[in-house]
Amino acid sequence: MNTQPTAPVRIGIIGVGNCARALLEGVAYYSARPEDTAGLSHPDIAGYTPADVAPVAAWDVDTDKVGYSLWDARERGQNLDVGIPQDLLKPVGQDVRVSRAPALDGAGQKYRERITVAEGDHDLDQEAERIREEIRAAGVRVLVNYLPVGSQAATEWWAQIALDTGCALVNNIPVFIARNEEWRARFRTAGLPLIGDDIKSQLGATYVHRVLARAFSDRGITLDRTYQLNVGGNMDFYNMLEAERLATKRESKSSAVTDAYAGELEPGNVHIGPSDFVPFLGDTKKAFIRCEGRGFAGARIDMEMQLTVPDSPNSAGIVIDAVRIAQVALDRNDPTADEWASAWLFKAPPRPVAEDSDTEARRRLDAWLNEV
Repeated sequence: MNTQPTAPVRIGIIGVGNCARALLEGVAYYSARPEDTAGLSHPDIAGYTPADVAPVAAWDVDTDKVGYSLWDARERGQNLDVGIPQDLLKPVGQDVRVSRAPALDGAGQKYRERITVAEGDHDLDQEAERIREEIRAAGVRVLVNYLPVGSQAATEWWAQIALDTGCALVNNIPVFIARNEEWRARFRTAGLPLIGDDIKSQLGATYVHRVLARAFSDRGITLDRTYQLNVGGNMDFYNMLEAERLATKRESKSSAVTDAYAGELEPGNVHIGPSDFVPFLGDTKKAFIRCEGRGFAGARIDMEMQLTVPDSPNSAGIVIDAVRIAQVALDRNDPTADEWASAWLFKAPPRPVAEDSDTEARRRLDAWLNEV
């Protein structure tokens, strides 16, 4: 089944925020240092390396970014330094102009306090046709969704655009597209990969919390109560001050942890989600995790830990795999591995694989990637 790479992996970026900046700078870093594989789960995916990822189109709603080159836009607006050394980068996307996207529900109340939304044609049919033409002209093969948390209508609008233009979709946010049976069926019928939903960080709070929950199960410890509290200082956390946008985020993070635990956890004994915006943290995220349980003969076992990570690069380390896997699926005309890719890389994968272990998902995905 192996096919020769059709490099580059031509991606279109929906939302040029901090996570998109980290992905761009990661591609720029590994393009300049191809011998450096530190920080990569898969340095090579069926012949594709990070340097083969080519951003060829991008869209945003912020007037500080629309019309600028993608490389310049990554530093504009409310974007922050994401901690990647700038002197080690080979710039990418300099010839790509950030195009205007329809806002729909992608720019909430908190976002609009800090950005000016680029006003455009309010006829969504015309907007859709314009963007479809931009995608085709740029030769985009994989659309990468980086919209803010809570962008339900906007994400569904872009999912339809992916179907219309024959693109794979990597859905990095907690709006349920890959987990939704109807959307998944539509992508499968079209023969297009759909990978999502809600990106796991490379070594983030959700992944670590899942490992702890499964360890309680594997070692025969009853997990009675658990919480995970997260704080950060970037626009993702500022947007999440708007409580109305958080329902699917809480569901995604909570189910990712409870699915990893083999026992039963009452909803009232699980509290997982973003907690507050702390401006001075910048793009650093802090997570506080507590697990309370009972071991042999009811002996108490309590565990607490704190995790401090660079928020956006932690996400990009996973997206760099997701876009390459999507391209391999397109090359092979075989989207069937998107469920295993979703289970390994995302918090809220399709339900049939959600309760499988990360180890099993990785094993099944790698077996597919290595098929000849």
